[in-house]
Amino acid sequence: MVDYRNFEQFLHSRMKRRNLIIGAGALSGLAIANQFSPQRAIATSRFSNYPFTLGVASGEPYPTSVVIWTRLAPEPLNGGGMPPVNVPIRWEVATDPDMRRIVSRGTVLAAPELAHSVRVVVEGLQSNTWYWYRFLVGQDASPIGRTRTAPLENSYLSKFNFGLVSCQNYQQGFYTAYKYLAQDDLDLVVHVGDYIYEGGISDNVPRQHNSSEILTLEDYRNRHALYKTDTNLQAAHAAFPWIVTWDDHEVENNYANNISQVDTEPDQAQAIFLQRRAVAYQAYYEHMPLRPFSRPFGPDMQLFRRLSFGNLATFHVLDTRQYRTDQACGDGTKERCPENLDPNATITGKVQENWLYDGLKSSQSKWNVLAQQVPIAQRDMTPGAGGTYSMDKWDGYVASRDRLMAFLGQRRPSNPVSLAGDVHSHWAMNLKANFDNPESATVGSEFVCSSISSGGDGADTNPTVEAYLPDNPHIKFFNGQRGYVRCALTPTTWKSDYLVMSNVTTPFGTISKRASFVVEDGRPDIQQA
Repeated sequence: MVDYRNFEQFLHSRMKRRNLIIGAGALSGLAIANQFSPQRAIATSRFSNYPFTLGVASGEPYPTSVVIWTRLAPEPLNGGGMPPVNVPIRWEVATDPDMRRIVSRGTVLAAPELAHSVRVVVEGLQSNTWYWYRFLVGQDASPIGRTRTAPLENSYLSKFNFGLVSCQNYQQGFYTAYKYLAQDDLDLVVHVGDYIYEGGISDNVPRQHNSSEILTLEDYRNRHALYKTDTNLQAAHAAFPWIVTWDDHEVENNYANNISQVDTEPDQAQAIFLQRRAVAYQAYYEHMPLRPFSRPFGPDMQLFRRLSFGNLATFHVLDTRQYRTDQACGDGTKERCPENLDPNATITGKVQENWLYDGLKSSQSKWNVLAQQVPIAQRDMTPGAGGTYSMDKWDGYVASRDRLMAFLGQRRPSNPVSLAGDVHSHWAMNLKANFDNPESATVGSEFVCSSISSGGDGADTNPTVEAYLPDNPHIKFFNGQRGYVRCALTPTTWKSDYLVMSNVTTPFGTISKRASFVVEDGRPDIQQA
């Protein structure tokens, strides 16, 4: 039986066993397969180290297929340590954790153009079924991962559990929350952004980045590799399929479309910034279990998409970073300005906005989930008269939000629920037809997860936030600790458990449930459980 709680011990034993085999001279070169003849010579399997140092992952579950992923990286922080040639990797999928009942297998090329990462879209699977998978090259076997296909479209599903996570700054804390998440009773993990952070090395932090601020393709690859060497993160990837979307730090803090937000950076010129965006998107694709249609073309990448789970839930996965107009009022937390109310300002772009509305109109699911990056609900951050708002969130794009709230109020898609991250704190909020009128209709619900590690330990309460909460009666909960949100869906209720870490600045933090909230079918007002 695979134990996802102790990946560190597993990897140590794998590397120790492999070194013994190499020492005995038992590892032979790989034969060149005829089907790979168009490329250069295949590398031998004499890697300098265990090649599966970044673990395995799966994602994008459909009813009859799922994506499985790995990357060959014997020297993960040194460009991967692979020769610039193609390497065939064998893969297997089984119905048991011991990999005895193989139902699908094949060979895929790990190419240098994709940093020797591979993704296999495994087809012909049974719906709503757990599978186990692994990769093999030479005498080396990857860790065994577990994944699950989605139920058939419109089939009856009585329950569905998933974890909501975001914001995992490697320097600012340990990923202990992922150790607990890997042991949870989940069908899926949803990551809503800030998978990596682009900044340089900081002082007085629990652990450090591996370079100065990242700018090149090799920089971004090495940073992704650093994050993926974390054994708790590997365990969470190996335990469940993931749905991922990005926010800003996968490229640069608070960037907007083709606009760099850091004037002192060498990439402030638009053409130079788009080159940086292109290499950042390339590295992101290489390290995520995404379907091939998301492979980027230069600085453009298709990330908004839709995944359904029976008749119970449809995830409308959004990208609020690639198509947005520049932040209003010079960014930051500001009073309203004319740009803030500009009807042409957009956080999604017109094409994606129309795609979202079309999907919501046609959805037959009980719960319509907007899996996206930044809070939609208004947060007035000044107590009393006046108001200040974060211009990087939907608060900075009032026309976009007004159109969405009007659509939800008029078209009434079944149970719209927004998921978000970014703000390094837990929130539960009602979505209002008019946020300035507490008596206006509630048209949806929003659950915002805290960070995995970003911001350090945090605290249960924050005096600054507590001071302005009375001015935001639609906000039902705030907590500033680290952790994740566990969401349990049934045909009649949605329950969100807010799980918090005692600390993340040591690797020994414990987890506990801080609060739970429920939304009932047809009643979007959030209630404390």
